[in-house]
Amino acid sequence: MRTVEIHTKTVQTGDGHSSKGNQLKWFQDGWWYKADGFGFESLAETVVSALLKHSTISDFVQYEPVNIRYEDRVYRGCRSQIFLKENEELVPLERLSRIFSGFGLAQELSRISSCRERILYTEELVRNVTGIRDFGEYLTKMLEIDAFFLNEDRHTNNIAVLYDAEGKNYRLCPFFDMGLSLFSDTKEDYPLESVFDKCREKVKTKPFSTDFDEQLDAAEELYGTFLRFDFPGSQIEKILTDALWQRVAGNNNLTDREKHEKGPFGALGGAYSAEELQRVVEVLRYQARKYQYFL
Repeated sequence: MRTVEIHTKTVQTGDGHSSKGNQLKWFQDGWWYKADGFGFESLAETVVSALLKHSTISDFVQYEPVNIRYEDRVYRGCRSQIFLKENEELVPLERLSRIFSGFGLAQELSRISSCRERILYTEELVRNVTGIRDFGEYLTKMLEIDAFFLNEDRHTNNIAVLYDAEGKNYRLCPFFDMGLSLFSDTKEDYPLESVFDKCREKVKTKPFSTDFDEQLDAAEELYGTFLRFDFPGSQIEKILTDALWQRVAGNNNLTDREKHEKGPFGALGGAYSAEELQRVVEVLRYQARKYQYFL
């Protein structure tokens, strides 16, 4: 796994931070870098984007794991290329709502009792402010991704649209920030010694319900089903093996047989513990069985 030296002295924080706290982030040479803060977020980002490449979802941020050297410390982390075009800015829905109504979206949603109505309110807000007509489909895809990978961090600062200040128009934002998926928060909520069933009982989602399936079912009933992977559940580890060996630079000199003998995480060069890797595999196996209609 490559090590990148961060030369910029500016640590980035802002609207996109996790609801659990700010993660160390840097912008350098056209890349965003993020350091692990709660566990194995970088591995979760990498795995999610690697598998989405084999799905019907086309517009998402691709992550790769890296070691980040910054001010005499080395952090485990990941990086992604900047997806903003010239003159564009990221506008989280929390801020978009304040511009439109004077109140944040989280506050507005708290006044609505029904999960279905919260989704409808959000779609109407975005359509009225931005003119984007297919935001309901976009939201559904996001909730499908979050449900399958158990992303617990989809707060209202973590859903966004892109605004072009010169053209004065909006467009959909690529799906991003899935680091708190797959029970990656081993520091606070899901210690590695916790059994899988306990983690499942504890995990909660956002922003329309605390239950993944409640908001997923409501969105799919309103707008349809969109997520589908191009492999069966029984092949998920093989697909992940191929994807990770392809994703991580400098590990392409082995034969396919050698790569598969080393397994899906051999490409990561020992950056993650066996317990972390086992958790990822366990979650993916379970979710593949639960959401067979995505596969």
